Amino acid sequence: MTTALLVIDVQQALCSGEYECFQINRVIDTINGLSARARNAGVPVVLIQHEETGSPLAHNAAGWQLAEGLQTSPKDLRVRKTTPDSFYQNNLKKLLSEQDSERLIICGLQTDYCVNATVRQALKLGYDVVLAADAHSTVDNGNLTAEDIITEHNKDLAHLTGSVARIDVIPAKDIQI
Repeated sequence: MTTALLVIDVQQALCSGEYECFQINRVIDTINGLSARARNAGVPVVLIQHEETGSPLAHNAAGWQLAEGLQTSPKDLRVRKTTPDSFYQNNLKKLLSEQDSERLIICGLQTDYCVNATVRQALKLGYDVVLAADAHSTVDNGNLTAEDIITEHNKDLAHLTGSVARIDVIPAKDIQI
């Protein structure tokens, strides 16, 4: 089964300042370790960037740029998106098809928005999904702390299965690339 690593929305606006996600430096370090292992194994790394006109995530704005500290390679694939679902109206599915990817390792930002939507859509599309339990993050939402949101999503997503695919939620160090 061919694998791809999706790194969702690890962008400057979500990694510093007002919208800085919980434990972001640790999360970026974990993502860097995971992506280095993927690249060494010949697994494609797909960097996904959210964009929204009139916001800190406007295309090419400083906040839209990939986060400082996120290690990338010129060989990494790039996808732009405008909704939480990383597959919606862009070339992600085509890129994954060209790579013959059937299994997706997913990490990034934000747990309760783009990570959640992408994991669920990937399952719906028939991909086996491995969510890196310690390589995604978010912010407090006024009702729950970011830590509680992450814990709840790890638990809830681990219980989802599809008719032809599955979701595993595993710490990054334990993911078989």
